[in-house]
This record gives sequence, structure tokens and C-alpha cells, in this order.
Amino acid sequence: MFIIIGLVVVLGCVFGSFVASGGAIGPLVSSMPFELLTILGAAVGTFLMANSIAAVKHLPAGVKKAMKGSQYSRADYVDLLSLLFHIAKLASSKGFMALESHIEDPQGSTVFGAFPKIRDNPHVCSFICDYLRMAGMNVTDPYQMDEVMGNELKKNMREEMHLPHALQSVSDALPALGIVAAVLGVIKTMASISKPPIILGEMIAGALVGTFLGILLAYGIVAPIASRLGGVVEEEASYLDLVRSVIVAHLQGNAPQVSVEIGRKSIPSDLMPSFQEVEEAVSAAAVA
Repeated sequence: MFIIIGLVVVLGCVFGSFVASGGAIGPLVSSMPFELLTILGAAVGTFLMANSIAAVKHLPAGVKKAMKGSQYSRADYVDLLSLLFHIAKLASSKGFMALESHIEDPQGSTVFGAFPKIRDNPHVCSFICDYLRMAGMNVTDPYQMDEVMGNELKKNMREEMHLPHALQSVSDALPALGIVAAVLGVIKTMASISKPPIILGEMIAGALVGTFLGILLAYGIVAPIASRLGGVVEEEASYLDLVRSVIVAHLQGNAPQVSVEIGRKSIPSDLMPSFQEVEEAVSAAAVA
């Protein structure tokens, strides 16, 4: 939503001030389709050359993610803390073997069933179950588990950040591609140097539109989207990092309440629930 609002503000201020100051919008509008074809076509071509087919396929989903923002809210963090508390409590009282039926069949688990949004999120659910399964296979060294989980989270981050970096590379190239379009316009103008000054003036103005559009697209549209997408990726990475914090804290021998509190402190400040919120949610969760 804020991307759309920001885009309206950018375009409104840029073109509105141009018109309000007496600028002629005619040459700008007439030249824009051809300049956009040159610049955007070249940008798409460079993006295709620089990235794999997987990155190209992920582009629409990435832009959509940047528009919507992070899929995890404060309530989602509370639910995750509640789930991890009940898992840690069960493991503390009956051992990791008691978790086997839950991690092998999360869809039929009473523990995961109390938190359907987590249960129905394949990525998060499998991440939790995989590492609980490892703990059940006597991989209980907290330092080893911390390293293994941290390595996977870093790998996920590298993969998820590829698209923001690719969009940033396109943004860096757009001003130069705008110059390419402008140079082509200048070449066209010089080939018509014998025409009257009024026609040459319009042709020169049209050529400068290329430079203008390249800079506007780079710093007014593509770069902000790339930056926002990177921010969303980092926000969502904190959700899985919470799982790592709680599981490692539990393996270090902490009580379930302490493990969850350690995890709560790792949540970003604007999404971190209070201690009381977590206590109330844990008490209210209907876990058999």
C-alpha cells in the first residue's frame, strides 16, 4: 500500500511541478512511449541476461511481496511463541521422543492443530519439525544445533535476497540506459539539422526525455521497490530465527518459560509482544 502511495506522490510532484512551472507536457508525452520502449526493453534484456530462469519467475511474486509487506504480524509471533512453549514443555516432561507423533504428522497433531496458521505454512512447519527431529536423534549439542540452523537461515537469506539485489542492479543500470535513449535521440536530431529551429527544439526535448525517464525509473520506482523487498525479506527471516533461538535455548537446559522469553527478546522491536501478552496467549492456547 505504501509503495502505491509513494509512487503517486513521486509522479504527482514530478509531473505536477513541471506543468505548474509552465513546462510543455506535449513533447514529453509524445516522446515517452518510444523512450520507454528503449529504456524498459533494454532493462528487461539486461535482467534476463544477468539472472536465472528461477529469479525471472520469482519477479512477480517478489513485487507482490514488496507491495503487501511482511506476512507475519505481532499475532503471528505470539502464536509461534505459544507453539514453541508447548513443544518445549512436552519435550521437558516426556523427552523428545514424545514429540515424534507430532512432528511426523503435523496435520494430525493436537499441538500444531492449536495453531492452524503455522501448521498450514509448509516452510515454517517443516523447519520446526526438521530440527525437532534432529534433536530427537540425539543431536542435542546446543552449539552444533545453533550452527546448523544458522547456516540454513543464512542460505535462505542469500536465496531470498537475490531478487532485491537483481532489481537494485537494474536500478543502477537505468540512468545509463536513459542516456543511451537520449543519445539515440540526439543522433536523430543531428540527422535532421536542416529542419526549422522549432522542429529541432522539439526533437532535442524528446531526446532529453530519455535521460529524465532513466533517472526517474531508477531512483523513483525500481530502487525503492528493491529496497522495500529486501526489508520484507529481512523481516520474514526474523520469524524463523525465533524458532532457532527457542530451540537452542531449550537445548541449553533452560525451562520452557525461559526459552520462550529468550526467543521473545530476539523479535524485532516493532513486532515484539509483551511478556504479559505471551503469558496470556500460552495460557489460552487449547493444546491437548
